[in-house]
Amino acid sequence: MVDVFAYQSSQVDWCEDNFQYSENVAEFYNMASNVSFFISVPIMMYLWHPYAQKRNKAVYLLWVMVMLVGSFSAYYHMTLSYFGQLLDELSILWVLAFAYMLWFPKRHLPKPIKNRKVFSLVVCLVALISTVLSFLKPVVNAYALNSIALHILYQITLELKRHVLINMAAIHGITLFAYFDAVYEIPETSPEVKYWPERWGYLGLPYLAIKSKDSLKKTC
Repeated sequence: MVDVFAYQSSQVDWCEDNFQYSENVAEFYNMASNVSFFISVPIMMYLWHPYAQKRNKAVYLLWVMVMLVGSFSAYYHMTLSYFGQLLDELSILWVLAFAYMLWFPKRHLPKPIKNRKVFSLVVCLVALISTVLSFLKPVVNAYALNSIALHILYQITLELKRHVLINMAAIHGITLFAYFDAVYEIPETSPEVKYWPERWGYLGLPYLAIKSKDSLKKTC
């Protein structure tokens, strides 16, 4: 039986040459690229604070999960281990699943499912089954990820058809789903996709800007 924690026990080896700069790091640049998660996620949590307070504080947990994706990815590229591969892929699966639970459009819920709570339980159960099966056969997770990704693209396409004035640069999945959720659930806050830093334009980090109760009051 292969040691799942052993270096290079993964079924996948990326194109970067292994152990170029350290005997303890298999893919230095792929590992180092994950530093960006630890920089961008705290910024995104700060930028998303108004939305989290107004709509759903669970979005904080989602960003923590995104940071875990960066941590597991760094470990995977450092070791190229079978266990690292599973952590990397499964963390992405759970981020997508959690985003589904939060923001899947209510009007698109399957008819047998009456509310978001039931839908979330179904999604959680499917993700849990995929997780267990992935430990038995990792290729299962690849199919699960591809299926979710294709469905997310389909849902975004449907929403963009209804909101033709949305700037196409706002293609980042989390921000778009949060935007659509806010449009339907808290329209009084006038949700708007913005980018930080503003001077970078569409090259910046997208976030959802909403108006507070105080800013919605009339002034004479």
